[in-house]
Amino acid sequence: MGGRCFAVLCVVLASLGGVAADAAAVAVQELRRGFSAAHDGSNSQFEPVLSDPAGVFALGFLRVNATMLDLAVLHLPSSFPLWRAIPDRPAQWFARASLSFDGDLVLTDRAANKVLWSAGAAGDRVVLLSTSNLQIQSGSSPGVVWQSFDRPSETIVQGQNLTSAAALYTSDRRFAMRLGTNYFGLYIEPPPSSSGGVAVAMYWKHTALEAKAQIVAGGGPTYVRVEPDGYLAMYQKEGPPADVLPFDTFNHGVKAIRRMTLEADGNLRAYYWDRNGSRWVLDYTAITDPCDLPSTCGAYAVCVPPSGRCACLANATDGSGCAAVSGGGEGGGGGGLCGRTGGEVGGLYWEVRRQRVEPANKELLPFEHSPSAADCEARCARNCSCWGSVYNNGTGYCYFMDYPAQMMVAADERKVGYFKVRSLEEAGSGGGGGGRVAGVKVALLAVGVTVLAAAAAFGAYRVWKKRCRAAADASRQVGADDDGLSPGPYKNLGSFSSVELSSSFRG
Repeated sequence: MGGRCFAVLCVVLASLGGVAADAAAVAVQELRRGFSAAHDGSNSQFEPVLSDPAGVFALGFLRVNATMLDLAVLHLPSSFPLWRAIPDRPAQWFARASLSFDGDLVLTDRAANKVLWSAGAAGDRVVLLSTSNLQIQSGSSPGVVWQSFDRPSETIVQGQNLTSAAALYTSDRRFAMRLGTNYFGLYIEPPPSSSGGVAVAMYWKHTALEAKAQIVAGGGPTYVRVEPDGYLAMYQKEGPPADVLPFDTFNHGVKAIRRMTLEADGNLRAYYWDRNGSRWVLDYTAITDPCDLPSTCGAYAVCVPPSGRCACLANATDGSGCAAVSGGGEGGGGGGLCGRTGGEVGGLYWEVRRQRVEPANKELLPFEHSPSAADCEARCARNCSCWGSVYNNGTGYCYFMDYPAQMMVAADERKVGYFKVRSLEEAGSGGGGGGRVAGVKVALLAVGVTVLAAAAAFGAYRVWKKRCRAAADASRQVGADDDGLSPGPYKNLGSFSSVELSSSFRG
């Protein structure tokens, strides 16, 4: 037994060279009632507490974002967290924290005398399996009373079932992966400050083909699982899968640890561990076009394919994003969008109109047939939960968004967009809201005067630029979808003449 423990400690120390020997010494293979381990902030990144039998995985205190403390299960050879507790109110890395087990596994900030996270279970021991599954087990039936495989964070590993009862979230909870009855999708999550005024927005969807097995209504929940042969399978019951999403190594005989992670940019990627190269090898990417990712340009911006360059729907920016976002457009303020426009006293939003744009995820949006762009706009304007609409003059379809405008891409002249933007008065905290709205009106008036003075010169410039563009090298052409974007991040989109604010802002 002593030799086995020594081998485990050697693996831990070799994989995490900065971990002190006394911290590694407490990495055991089972936690019993009465166990407690104090966090030692002097260690650099990770303090192991519990190890799996082979010493490949460890549970311990993890340092995240340079300053914060979390509880995590690490893949030791790569130092990659396969599971994280992600407390709602995390503590600082140097906090006096401890991990204890007395039936329930609890992470505590001792200085503040508060529980940071708990499993909410009652068992007799805690073990970490060779699959990386952290379990609280009981001597009586059922044997497993809690397991990390049922409570994933950003990642699922080979052999782990992800059911509709759980979801994958990015660590900042901006994006999520969830299962439906016969599909799974990626979603933009409403910010905590939205107070119900913003809906979740699906931006990617994969529907089961049901070629080998049918999904039966009422036949039980569906689940997905990363399989060792290099694919993600969807099941309703064990047997032939209802759907197979192949990775690059599908049936290539690669035998390795596999994982699928919802990453910080909102993309879903799969990897396998290359033991010879000692690295995670990318094996699948759900979204390959940058304009199809909500993180590429953010809210109130337009992405120009194929380059992925960004432009604002309306105002100029400070370089960190479109100016509308700082006015609360990305969830600031709660409730619906009922009330007067921002140009009026007590108004809730401004209105922005933009041509040549459309949602990248329009196939996932609700739509109706509409006789005109004006009718499409009116339907959204009188809908308290509608944040924007886009009308296609070619098809007559009117698409609706119940979240602040995101995933917008440059399109042809047939597409016309109408968007609501939270006013500064509604989004701001404390007093002075009316002054901020008045300031916005004055600023917009000044912009309008400037635009009128420069309109003729700008029109001539556009004609000249189009002629130059037609003769330029093909690799430097932007095309009709660009509408005259200058290189660089977050430029104003095209001509000011195609951006129209509500009449209340035009004095």
